[in-house]
Amino acid sequence: MTLPHNPQSAGDPGPRQAVEVHRLERRHEEEQKEQRQHSLRMGSSVRRRTFRSSEEDYQFSAADYALAAALALTASSELSWEAQLRRQTSAVELEERGQKRVGFGNDLERTETALLHTHRLLRHRRDRKALRLRLEEKVREAKELRELCSGRGPWFWIPLRSHAVWEHASVLLTCTVHASPPPQVTWYKNDMRIDPRLFPAGKYRITNNYGLLTLEIRRCTMEDSATYTVMVKNAYGQASSFAKVLVRTYLGKEAGFDSEIFKRSMFGPRVEFTSMLKPIFAREKEPFSLSCLFSEDVLDAENIQWFRDGRLLRSSGRRQVLYADCQASLKVSCAYKEDEGLYTIRVSSPLGPQEQSAYVLVRDAAPEKPGAPGAPLNVQCLDVNRDCLILAWAPPSDTRGSPITAYSIERCQGDSKEWVPCHVAPGGTCRCPIQGLVEGQSYRFRVRAINKAGSSLPSKASEAVVMSDRDAPRRKTEIPFDMGNKITVSTDDFEDTVIIPSPPTNVHASEIREAYAVLAWEEPRPRGKAPLTYSLEKSVIGSGTWEAILSESPVKSPRFALLDLERGKSYVFRVRAMNQYGLSDPSEPSEPIALKGKPATLPPPAQVQALRDTQTSVSLTWDPVDGGPELLGYYIYSREAGSSEWHTVNNKPIQDNKFTVPGLRTGKEYEFCVRSVSEAGVGESSAPTEPIRVKQALATPSAPYGFALLNCGKNEMVIGWKSPKRRGGGKILGYFLDQHDSEELDWHAVNQQPVPTQVCKVSDLREGHFYEFRARAVNWAGVGELSAPSSLFECKEWTMPQPGPPYDMRATEVRATSLMLQWEPPLYTGAGPVTGYHLSFQEEGSEQWKPVTPDPISGTHLRVSDLQPGKSYMFRVQAVNSAGLGQPSMPTDPVLLGDKPDAREIEVGVDEEGFIYLAFEAPEAPDSSEFQWSKDYKGPPDPQRVKIEDKANKSKVILKEPGLEDLGTYSVVVADADEDISASHTLTEEELEKLKKLSHEIRNPVIKLISGWNVDVLDRGEVRLWLEVEKLSPAAELHLIFNQKEIFSSPNRKINFDREKGLVEVIIENLTEDDKGSYTAQLQDGKAKNQITLTLVDDDFDKLLRKADAKRRDWKRKQGPYFEEPLQWRVTEDCQVLLTCKVTNTKNETRFQWFFQRMEVPEAQYDPQTGQGLLCIEELSKEDKGVYRAVVSDDRGEDDTILDLTGEALDAVFAELGRIGALSATPLKIQGTEEGIRIFSKVKYYNVEYMKTTWFHKDKRLESGDRIRAGTTLDDIWLHILDPKDSDKGKYTLEIAAGKEVRQLSTDLSGQAFDDALAEHQRLKALAIIEKNRAKVVRGLPDVATIMEDKTLCLTCVISGDPTPEISWLKNDQPVTFLDRYHMEVRGTEVTITIQRVSSEDSGRYGVFVKNKYGSETGQVTISVFKHGDEPKELKAM
Repeated sequence: MTLPHNPQSAGDPGPRQAVEVHRLERRHEEEQKEQRQHSLRMGSSVRRRTFRSSEEDYQFSAADYALAAALALTASSELSWEAQLRRQTSAVELEERGQKRVGFGNDLERTETALLHTHRLLRHRRDRKALRLRLEEKVREAKELRELCSGRGPWFWIPLRSHAVWEHASVLLTCTVHASPPPQVTWYKNDMRIDPRLFPAGKYRITNNYGLLTLEIRRCTMEDSATYTVMVKNAYGQASSFAKVLVRTYLGKEAGFDSEIFKRSMFGPRVEFTSMLKPIFAREKEPFSLSCLFSEDVLDAENIQWFRDGRLLRSSGRRQVLYADCQASLKVSCAYKEDEGLYTIRVSSPLGPQEQSAYVLVRDAAPEKPGAPGAPLNVQCLDVNRDCLILAWAPPSDTRGSPITAYSIERCQGDSKEWVPCHVAPGGTCRCPIQGLVEGQSYRFRVRAINKAGSSLPSKASEAVVMSDRDAPRRKTEIPFDMGNKITVSTDDFEDTVIIPSPPTNVHASEIREAYAVLAWEEPRPRGKAPLTYSLEKSVIGSGTWEAILSESPVKSPRFALLDLERGKSYVFRVRAMNQYGLSDPSEPSEPIALKGKPATLPPPAQVQALRDTQTSVSLTWDPVDGGPELLGYYIYSREAGSSEWHTVNNKPIQDNKFTVPGLRTGKEYEFCVRSVSEAGVGESSAPTEPIRVKQALATPSAPYGFALLNCGKNEMVIGWKSPKRRGGGKILGYFLDQHDSEELDWHAVNQQPVPTQVCKVSDLREGHFYEFRARAVNWAGVGELSAPSSLFECKEWTMPQPGPPYDMRATEVRATSLMLQWEPPLYTGAGPVTGYHLSFQEEGSEQWKPVTPDPISGTHLRVSDLQPGKSYMFRVQAVNSAGLGQPSMPTDPVLLGDKPDAREIEVGVDEEGFIYLAFEAPEAPDSSEFQWSKDYKGPPDPQRVKIEDKANKSKVILKEPGLEDLGTYSVVVADADEDISASHTLTEEELEKLKKLSHEIRNPVIKLISGWNVDVLDRGEVRLWLEVEKLSPAAELHLIFNQKEIFSSPNRKINFDREKGLVEVIIENLTEDDKGSYTAQLQDGKAKNQITLTLVDDDFDKLLRKADAKRRDWKRKQGPYFEEPLQWRVTEDCQVLLTCKVTNTKNETRFQWFFQRMEVPEAQYDPQTGQGLLCIEELSKEDKGVYRAVVSDDRGEDDTILDLTGEALDAVFAELGRIGALSATPLKIQGTEEGIRIFSKVKYYNVEYMKTTWFHKDKRLESGDRIRAGTTLDDIWLHILDPKDSDKGKYTLEIAAGKEVRQLSTDLSGQAFDDALAEHQRLKALAIIEKNRAKVVRGLPDVATIMEDKTLCLTCVISGDPTPEISWLKNDQPVTFLDRYHMEVRGTEVTITIQRVSSEDSGRYGVFVKNKYGSETGQVTISVFKHGDEPKELKAM
């Protein structure tokens, strides 16, 4: 398009375009500037909406009010919005005029530009007006707010609302009041003021929370139905609001509700804990339980929840969650280290959940073998596939001083309880692959740690896992249809039918460790519908060959653990897929894979700090270790300061970097260290912490309580109170007391400086007014909690004649059945002096006060005894004067009777310097605590007579000059301790005398004598005189006096003095008459002295001299071979007599000889190796009587030993033989014989002279006769009953007497025993007859006979038998025919066979066979015929 020519623009076409561009840029800048200004002025609300008119509603914030106030103050110095608008419009018009040019343009564009400009101006005008109106509104509201805050009377923004509640429920009345300044609030019930202190504790609870007033009425009764009014008043006025409360009686099912359901849904009681959970120290494989008590019954047990480390716990096979009778408990029947952790119980309550926690530590069970490590824990199954998985666990904290060398893994398949070893992992890792598992089966695993001492107990079994395809869920797709229904479709259904699968892809190492690598790959795509298995190949880098990897079972998962790789080599791998149709091509090779080095354990944490926590625990913190996912946690170890043995604190790794160690001993110093735990094991220990003493950490004290009015005047009161129950681990420095006039609004401080006592005098009060008080305790940590207000006390002068209340009543020295009560006398004594005190007590659960003693007591202390252990008591005291009983004191807190296991008593003794002391140690006492000693409970002991020393939780009272004035009861109390730490001891005159005696011994010491003078004769005949005293210092001195003259060491008399052992000895080489006399040892060691004397004269010296000479001679004898043991005899169990002796100091040339009656016995034995000599007499007889002598000799000398076996010595041997023979007798046996019945016993030895036997039948002694015969044969003692009859039945007893040894043996010959013996007798008798008459060959035939040919053979034998037996001859078991050359002749009992002209055919085995009616027998002979000229061969009987 060509523009028409304009003369004004001829030759200059560019300026118009430049102006137009300039206008557009200018307009864009103006729009951006306006948007910024609009954004600053309109705030965030303008950004959300571009256009907002003045009619729209705005919400103002505190920032808006502040902006409005600032704009109102600066409005006078700024131009009006209209002036600014006119100025901007003028500027735009001037700009437009200045840029106006003559020419042909687009009129539509100019019109649109003008329209937009006009629209922008109108919008600005409208927004400015809306902003001005907002500003005015904000300023107006700010003025109203300032007026409202300046001061106004109270008015109820939300008044009280009436309520109707069920009986035993709680009701909460609330209202909101506005007033400035804050008003005084008073509640009324039916126009009667409500004072919560005049009602049972917890009945009413009144709060005022910045104008929100509440009155809570708990457990409403019918008497609580009333009109409740709240009155508020300040300096500008007062207001009130009232509401009615209607309490209805719940009638249960009659009212149409189930009462239990109604209670649970409507009246949930406020449940609080009445007992605290305490740390539990359980042991592995043993049960433990946690329990706590509630203040109310929990109607729904589901509201009680147990947690471990934040994880909700429920009942299981070995864990029970129980609730009954306001007690919740968690019981674990068999603890494992996985059960260790922080246990929390939480119970729902109307005011929010209540909870408390305690740590449970599970220690290792005792190992099966000493020194074996603890069991691993946290066994987990990871990366579960069809046939393999990865097993991981945490190492044990305690290895018993020996590192773990390996881990043994066991598995259990299915529901069976059979554990089978399946793998052994090296000790440097806690992770291991498990292969060869069966798809579809479930498995559990457990692990044992192994060190050089043995195997640990098994860990807790892992959770059961089912082997399955982990990729199966990803191949399934859910398709929704038909209003919420779903259909599951597998991607395998869309696979084409693939005959041979494609090769797998992405072969890589998913995990590389020191001992194995896990190879992973992706399934082939497409994979086909047929099931796949895989085969693997490996190749060492640089080898150029591929080797198949063999596996025990088909590989079904795309994972495989390589366990046989060599360290230092790199491998590549490839995988083939295989189905029923064939094998795929190999995959692409993997990247080079090599085993890693041994994994390093994580470094120890740094900055381990120990801080005080409680009396039995210490808090630990440390810098976390940057271990990433390898960090499993931390193990903590502790030891007492000065000890070298570390003890495990936790057996389950801690995940946090802080921990509170419980169960420590109060007052002991401990050191701690921390180790990092990873799969590589437990790392090195951190640097030990500085020793820390177990004490309570310093904190501010709790609130005082128990306020009481002790005295009252016209304008002053004396107020007393009880010290805080929790003193914060430090000394109470004093108290701040506040007072409040019931007719005033504000509280006023009574004192500006802390009051050091629990009594304070308050002055400048108004008579007739009621005051209440509150207090705070102060210690080094700061000002403690503010106490609850006291009761209202009227300021009215006391004029009653009875005394006021005693105060500061306290119970100390609490034991199982007794305690000590102490109190201060009343400050107001009434009409006369106090003459005594009346004490009373109240048992727990009772409201009745009973007198402690029937009559008043005079002192301000009393020991109360004969109380019941385990019960709680409260005590109070009243002063008595002439007018009667005064006001009771504030009761003590409930005191629980019982012996504390760690309660300490006062120790009485004498120190090293000889001073008598009474000491008391309290390790649990706070650092700044004070030991307050008292004598007879009347105040501190007299400083003129005692000295008190305090050192680090120990205090000592030292008696300067012990005397009768020091007798009495000494008591001590540890001040500023949360619990009662006190004790007393009564020092009696008898005990004092013992202590004074011990003190004298210490101040005037005597060297302790362990052993007085002793006299020994040494082997060579030297005489040793020695004595022993206690250990002496190196400066100790010895003076040895002999016959009143000091002696010193000489060649014949050596003196030794060992101060370390306290030994003094004098060795006299050759004792002579010159050594007779007295020996005195004078010892001195510092102040200690002693003197010991020995007298050697008369018979004592003569005996010693003879003994020394004998020893000297014996020593000389022993220079050559000698008898260490002399000849002696011994009888063995086999009744052999052994003569033994023993020789020592022999050599090869030493000769040993035995002699009997001066004749050498060659058959005796001698063992040169042992030196034993032995002569064995098999059967001792009179021929062995005589003198036996053994002689040993060589070139060094000769020695002999003699044993005389004659006379009494020989009798003693025979007596011992008889005793052993009697003891060896076997039980009586019954035997049937041919002649009758034989009763006998076998013995190993029998001697008629030294052993006597007697037989008894029915306790009647038997003598030998026609039918009874008794005797002995070799080793048998027998009784033979011939021709037995029924009269022979009965009990038979054999009595064997050998010297003093008498033994009786009995048997009963009757019944079956008699019948069996009689039958055997008859049988043997018949057999004897048969044997006597049986046909038999008696003698005559040789076994073998040889004869030459042509000779005549004649064989003769003798036979017997009745009747005469039949006779026949056999040749080679065939009958012989007596013809020609064979002839037989019988002559009486002789039978002869004759063979004429024998030949070789006659050789053979011949036998004669005889037979009659009683039996038969064959006699045999072997015949050998040899030829002429031959030598006869030697034949053997056939």
